[in-house]
Amino acid sequence: MITDQPGAGPERVAPTGVRNFRDAGGVGSLPRGVLYRSAALHRLHGLAAEGTDTLRRLGLRTVVDLRSDPEVAERPDAVDLVDARYLHAPVFSERRWPADQLELYPLMAERAGAAAVAVLRRLLAGGGEAAPVLVHCASGKDRTGVVVAVLQTLLGASEAEVLQDFLRSNDELGLTNQPPAGAAHNALPVREVHLRRALLSIRSHHGSVAEYLLAHGAQASELAAARWIPA
Repeated sequence: MITDQPGAGPERVAPTGVRNFRDAGGVGSLPRGVLYRSAALHRLHGLAAEGTDTLRRLGLRTVVDLRSDPEVAERPDAVDLVDARYLHAPVFSERRWPADQLELYPLMAERAGAAAVAVLRRLLAGGGEAAPVLVHCASGKDRTGVVVAVLQTLLGASEAEVLQDFLRSNDELGLTNQPPAGAAHNALPVREVHLRRALLSIRSHHGSVAEYLLAHGAQASELAAARWIPA
């Protein structure tokens, strides 16, 4: 069973050097202080202790990196600075995915199943001893958005709550509704329709988020354990 960690609570101050950082809890039965989301942690290298001190105060125990192999090789996380276990659970093994987000999100939903199971297992490991968990990709908006949405939905969050958290990435990253022509993928804002397409793809192929996770290796006992989280 996942439980709140001692002293955990809403984290309002983003760690220096970590973009798009926030607590993914406080919706459905997912408590605050056990699952955080962000962009990559490579910027912590060479910085003063401000960013790492914030993460240390959270008691962070696991970092789950959703990036591809080339992204990790180019910009490795500074997990050694925060004393957290590192788990690489790539959504895409190579840096190849559709440029069109409407095409990307249904594909990403199917590719993200194993990663979502990996995050769930870290949240449950040792009765919650592997939490708090931080899950991230490059910008923390697309791959992270899908994985977090799956877990929030599993734990009873409403679609409105899930979408609200998903769309916060635009404000956190300063993304506008009118990106310049030819903007790189990390400069494209997320929209409701993107996540809706991902969740629709999951339900169309699997019937429910729970069945989707089972199809990607989760055990029924793990899904049951997750649902015992106190609100």
